[in-house]
Amino acid sequence: MSRSLPSETAISPDVFAALTPDRPAIRCEPSGTVVSFGELVDRSRRFARALYDLGLRAGDHIAVLMGNHAEFLEVCWAARRSGLYYTPINWHLAANEAAYILNDCQAKVLIADAQLIELAAAISDDSPSLLARVAQGIERDGWLGYDHLLESSQPELPAPELEGEAMFYSSGTTGMPKGILHPTSGKAFGDIEGDFVLVNRHGIGVDTMALNPAPLYHAGPLVTCMQVNRYGGTIIVMERFDAEDTLRVIEQHKVDLSQTFVATMFVRLLKLPAEVRAKYDVSSLRRVNHSAAPCPVPIKQQMMDWWGPILHESYSATEAIGMIAIGPVEWLSHPGSVGRPEPGSIAITDEDGDDCPPGVPGVVWFTKPLSFAYHGDADKTASSFNERGWANTGDMGYLDDEGYLYLSGRVSHMIISGGVNIYPQETEDILITHPLIDDVAVIGIPDEEYGQSVHAVVQLDPTTEQSPQLADDIIAWCRDRLSHYKCPRTVSFATRLPRTGAGKLLKRVLEEEFAARGA
Repeated sequence: MSRSLPSETAISPDVFAALTPDRPAIRCEPSGTVVSFGELVDRSRRFARALYDLGLRAGDHIAVLMGNHAEFLEVCWAARRSGLYYTPINWHLAANEAAYILNDCQAKVLIADAQLIELAAAISDDSPSLLARVAQGIERDGWLGYDHLLESSQPELPAPELEGEAMFYSSGTTGMPKGILHPTSGKAFGDIEGDFVLVNRHGIGVDTMALNPAPLYHAGPLVTCMQVNRYGGTIIVMERFDAEDTLRVIEQHKVDLSQTFVATMFVRLLKLPAEVRAKYDVSSLRRVNHSAAPCPVPIKQQMMDWWGPILHESYSATEAIGMIAIGPVEWLSHPGSVGRPEPGSIAITDEDGDDCPPGVPGVVWFTKPLSFAYHGDADKTASSFNERGWANTGDMGYLDDEGYLYLSGRVSHMIISGGVNIYPQETEDILITHPLIDDVAVIGIPDEEYGQSVHAVVQLDPTTEQSPQLADDIIAWCRDRLSHYKCPRTVSFATRLPRTGAGKLLKRVLEEEFAARGA
């Protein structure tokens, strides 16, 4: 069916489907699956029509429980062009948490893939809002087939195409996940004027070959993958992160942009043997963006030494109330900073609400926040703002004399030991550079004398055996590099630390575990 080009103001994959329909929009690795721009638009239109025929209208919700597949993006583009809200569900969550999200967002359709169908069935059997469940890659009684819906649907909507919106849920680092609601614009599909999240800051174009190594259910990866396609670039989606395979993909496909690395990925890349790292040519990279969790200064410096001064960092939150960024040149002269915000857009206050002087940590406030609401939780929404209309997301940090922002960690994770405030991130940034440590979390555990004491939960290199002697050696090693009161008094070992797919530590899981033990 021939279609006219969208208006000159429209920014969407439809433009490139009309101009270069056979050019790859999505490539999945390591499977090698490729979806062209023509296929992406056709399939997303067909699924949009299927959702319409199921009874969904602009403003309704769908939920997506899928791994990193091309179909994930097809589904989201279908919702995006239908004026719908789409909520990705983190498949690392416990069943009760995933069920909470499905029911809380009041999804009318749940789409799940073959690998996650059992979890999807378990959380949706009694969901009151669902009109239908859709299975991709598998046939199952009581579920509609994704491919069948595409084949039986027309590639057009009987209603105007409107810009939809993602409704992400917070990572649940401090409790049950919370839905973050931004109102849909009501504008025609492709009209994103005024949407600061979708502004093309990275020079994305038809020659862009962008890499996404992170799970699509997280806000940053999904938004940026769709942004690449919206501006005509090809996105390479890693079906799972593997350090060496990432290097292979960069070399093989001449990747020039990567938008969603996190610090734990850098650590795994750096721990590859030198001969493995040297095998691959990564010189095509012109820009690598990282975010989600603070990157220790030594780790970022080592990545710069390897890949060159191309690492760009951004600080925001799923709530999208504001954004700060820093480029490699600025970072090298202000190591550890996440950027210099616009004057007056950030304030640091103490527990009484008074401004903190430069260098003194406090609560980080966005003083000119964009509006948002926690879905169905007016009290939680109100608690994120103060009487001056400033918003915070629970982070702590400080400004230096030049106005650069440095993060210290989460308010809820600060350790108070003997009346002294200790910020775990500083200790974690030291410990992660230990040659035998792959990952680490520093938490406060109950202490009869001090109230809390500093404890490190360590994930060792797989070839290293844990022992009491090694725990003592780690403490001593830290004390050689950091003030003793900030160093762990005790160390325990874990096979794997609880992290989200975006690399954020779920410290509440560890804190609750040790609190239950009574330490």
